[in-house]
Amino acid sequence: MNRLSYLPANWPDKPENVSAVTTLLNGGVSQGGFSEYNLALHVGDDVQAVARNRAKLAADLSLPAEPVWLDQVHSNKVICADDVAAGVVVTADASVSRKSGVVCTVMTADCLPVFFCNRAGTEIAVAHAGWRGLHAGIISNTIEAMQSPADEILVYLGPAIGPQLFEVGEEVLQAFTDKNINNKTAFVVATESHYLCDIYELARIELQVLGIGDVAGGDYCTFSESHRFYSYRKQSTTGRMANLIWLK
Repeated sequence: MNRLSYLPANWPDKPENVSAVTTLLNGGVSQGGFSEYNLALHVGDDVQAVARNRAKLAADLSLPAEPVWLDQVHSNKVICADDVAAGVVVTADASVSRKSGVVCTVMTADCLPVFFCNRAGTEIAVAHAGWRGLHAGIISNTIEAMQSPADEILVYLGPAIGPQLFEVGEEVLQAFTDKNINNKTAFVVATESHYLCDIYELARIELQVLGIGDVAGGDYCTFSESHRFYSYRKQSTTGRMANLIWLK
């Protein structure tokens, strides 16, 4: 695997038959603000460039099938990727699978990708968790859509904007503390009426409430590590990374 183009999501206890990867921004053919390895069709990039990047993705990773691409809208909707016909794009922000060869996928560029699998290696999922989706319950709904009990689920937090650079307004703090007062620990005062938000910590708090203690990852910053990741907050005209997980 080309280390310039892919970041394996290898976390402790992950079964060997579970493959999980986040793409990086190097090694593709996109140009301008989308340079180089943009996988998204909805951001204004050249369609042919995206097609070539997606072909590279399939070849480099020896993907067993076309990824199940989602029309992501910062919702809490979860679908079963096993039921999606090839080439169909469904509006949702997470998908689950219990079939070998189905590639669950979400795209990100600062939002948090959350990978899930069970200890037995028979069930996987991935969720797109921006603050809106996270507040709406995308993580809870993904776990509910899985058939594994909470103590059998392993979670990896993929690359997202870091806690020193994700500035939000007071309404975001209020929304999360109204949901769970413990969420207050994920916010630090930045300026008057503005806060630095730790989206990784918000995810960990929700996972803990749900009874999931085996959580890894959460140590990258898409904004500050712009040589590796796309960041919408840093450059609004930009590409998207793909976060893929599948059962071999």
